[in-house]
Amino acid sequence: MAVFSRNVFVMAILFFSLLSFTEARDHLVGGKTNSWKIPSSESDSLNRWAEKTRFLVGDSLVWKYDGAKDSVLEVSKKDYVTCNTSSPIAMHNDGNTKIVLEHFGAYYFISGVKGSCEQGQKLVVVTLSKRRYADAPVPSPVEFDGPAIAPTSN
Repeated sequence: MAVFSRNVFVMAILFFSLLSFTEARDHLVGGKTNSWKIPSSESDSLNRWAEKTRFLVGDSLVWKYDGAKDSVLEVSKKDYVTCNTSSPIAMHNDGNTKIVLEHFGAYYFISGVKGSCEQGQKLVVVTLSKRRYADAPVPSPVEFDGPAIAPTSN
């Protein structure tokens, strides 16, 4: 049992060490092309996708959509809640939008098409600091299987 605890502890240390060396990743919004649309149901919401995805500073969000029919607006939290498209932080309508997540915290995005945000075409992404994520405490071996016992020699 002690050998198992020690192996699990070593694997946990290696896992968290590797996380500190991860490279920035591109995240295709929604996990597929043309996900930037009014969701068909609450379970189809892009926020559901974002809740299941870990975003780190330096990662990028990538949207693939028809730029002639839609746009991506980065907005304040207030404008996100009210679906206000009149004063975006940034506007993109190229159909192949890539936004680098440069700081930790929340990012808010809405569609620039009138009425789409109100119907659920919006996204909140929470970005974690690489340093905070990499410095997450590693659980002690006691948390795995109880106190580690030194092996005895036969």
